[in-house]
Amino acid sequence: MTPADLVVSPSGLRFRGRRFPCTIGRGGVTDAKREGDGATPRGVHRIVGLLYRPDRLSRPVDWAVPIRPGDLWSDDSEDPDYNLMVRAPHPYSHERLRRSDPLYDLVLITDWNWPQARKGDGSAIFVHRWRKPGHPTEGCVALAPDHLRWIVPRIGYETRLIVL
Repeated sequence: MTPADLVVSPSGLRFRGRRFPCTIGRGGVTDAKREGDGATPRGVHRIVGLLYRPDRLSRPVDWAVPIRPGDLWSDDSEDPDYNLMVRAPHPYSHERLRRSDPLYDLVLITDWNWPQARKGDGSAIFVHRWRKPGHPTEGCVALAPDHLRWIVPRIGYETRLIVL
């Protein structure tokens, strides 16, 4: 572990010498992640992308990709594009990335079960803003919006999400 890593522990998320409160999945931390279990997978996960809502935020860093109307994330293990960003219309189960609430206004994408997804091992482990302090996610890591905005421009190529 280095100061450049996002380290999640029971005491919060540590990054660049600071500690931030965070929430994890309603299913706790697991070594055996399954689709729909609500758990956050333990381990070391690379940050492989950043999505943002251009109608709500300016581009936070040059490598950020805008979320467009019709952008979805496949969460159906029978889908050939399971655990990938897809476009509407999409015949398989999916999650909308362009939400009416602000949860996905800024989303770090991890390499959990990506890019060659194993059927049923879980999809879309993101780092995004929380609904409210202490409110669990479906398996992602969530932070206060101002903390997420502080973290994003300080992420480097070497940054990993480490869930202890």
